[in-house]
Amino acid sequence: MRVCLIITGGKLDLAFARSFLERETFHKVIAVDGGLEAVRALGLTPDYVVGDFDTVEEDVIEEFRKASYIVWESHKPEKNETDTELARNRALTLACDRIVFLGATGGRVDHLLGNLHLLYGCMEREVEAWIVDAWNKIYLVDQNRTFVRDQLWGKYVSFLPYTEKVTGITLKGFKYPLNKKNIKRGEEAGLCISNEVEDEVGTLEFEEGVLVCVESRD
Repeated sequence: MRVCLIITGGKLDLAFARSFLERETFHKVIAVDGGLEAVRALGLTPDYVVGDFDTVEEDVIEEFRKASYIVWESHKPEKNETDTELARNRALTLACDRIVFLGATGGRVDHLLGNLHLLYGCMEREVEAWIVDAWNKIYLVDQNRTFVRDQLWGKYVSFLPYTEKVTGITLKGFKYPLNKKNIKRGEEAGLCISNEVEDEVGTLEFEEGVLVCVESRD
């Protein structure tokens, strides 16, 4: 499996990031604007640097400019896409099976919500995509899924409707099971929040729609 790492400019727990990077292998690394400072702190060398560079110090830019093998993609601040979306678009051209976003949470909520929607474009192209931080792993689900308790990001698993409605949700092996339940945005918001896998394996089945899945730990 080929995996691309995108480090963007949100708040990033560097201790967590170092621990995460020790456990994972990435074939391509893309730094996004202010995320270039985190890349330097983590001792990484990006393959691509993308952004309008309005949130990164000039000395950091100059340091990485010395590496001739880094591809720079500079954009004007006035544009329709966020820098992270442009990085996601680049990642989708690199024949990767998975894209992982670091630094995509924390700080501005509008950026977090925008980053969440970037996952959908990945799913449409059958590329697995995660947003991860020290407490959460966030991804979209459009088909039945199995959850191995010992492999979860944390104790809790939450499901929220990404599409207007998700139908026929059945949960087995969870603390709070469901049977053919329909959920809709804005209604019964707590129904699928903070569930837990009680058996060794839990299963999610549903008929139609797309879910946001959040694996969380306190």
